[in-house]
Amino acid sequence: MHHHGYVWTGPKERFDQEALRRPPYPDPPPPPARNDPVGERLLQRYREVTAEFPTVDLPPLEIAYWLLKPRSLVRGTWDEPKEAAAWLGEQLTEHAHRFACEQDQAVSRVGRLVDSAAERLATGADVSYGFYLERPSYLHLAMVTCSPNRSTPTLPCPLV
Repeated sequence: MHHHGYVWTGPKERFDQEALRRPPYPDPPPPPARNDPVGERLLQRYREVTAEFPTVDLPPLEIAYWLLKPRSLVRGTWDEPKEAAAWLGEQLTEHAHRFACEQDQAVSRVGRLVDSAAERLATGADVSYGFYLERPSYLHLAMVTCSPNRSTPTLPCPLV
């Protein structure tokens, strides 16, 4: 078992594009009937999501699906939960001055988040944190347990 770290920062409006944050259904919609613009749009949207989800850098709605993203999005890999949580703490500390909520900036809060992450990672769980930043931007941090992932054990490791 090991843990992969992911970071995403960007405009909140982009983060809110949920269609690109969920994997496509395994089966495409049925072929549209002749002169069915709604069916045509549905099929076109399915094709777009199928092509874009695996490559877009947006955080997936389900944390385990980071494992389906390109390996270039992995910011680090750790065998030990405490090392992975320490990296998470570094990311939190680096961004804390930009947190929109003053309470989230507190060093004690960051410490509690890191301790909690280490405990959860040690059990094989994934960890995900999100924070509003100024201008309105958003920060997403994720630690995904791999080989296997507890919530979706069939997902492949992106580094293999």
